[in-house]
Amino acid sequence: MAGILLVTHNGLGDSFVDCVRHVLGEVPPNLKVLSVLAGDDPQLKLAEGQALIKQLDTGDGVLILADVFGATPSNIGRQLCRAERVMGVAGLNLPMLLRVVCSLGKTMPELAKIAVEGGRECIVQMAG
Repeated sequence: MAGILLVTHNGLGDSFVDCVRHVLGEVPPNLKVLSVLAGDDPQLKLAEGQALIKQLDTGDGVLILADVFGATPSNIGRQLCRAERVMGVAGLNLPMLLRVVCSLGKTMPELAKIAVEGGRECIVQMAG
């Protein structure tokens, strides 16, 4: 089972994990969060992220989901993607995360595709 690492601003990742717990009734053991605060040293966060990847990678790799492309968390995530068996997607939203968490046994490229499609397909304009 692939690991999933959320790399997000402040406590956003923890909020996403709380939502996963609400929907699924539990938090999968392959889901972890790297929170990046405004005053954090990016190099220290990179090292923390590398340690989390080591915990999460049981042989199937790790998918990194970052919140905003181009911001510090996604920049850290991009650096983490240089490791073997690590892929990343930016633009994290709840439908994306739920689809990935519920996709057991998929390869890293398949998980990345599921993340992108899940995120896009669930963005709709609502009419009143």
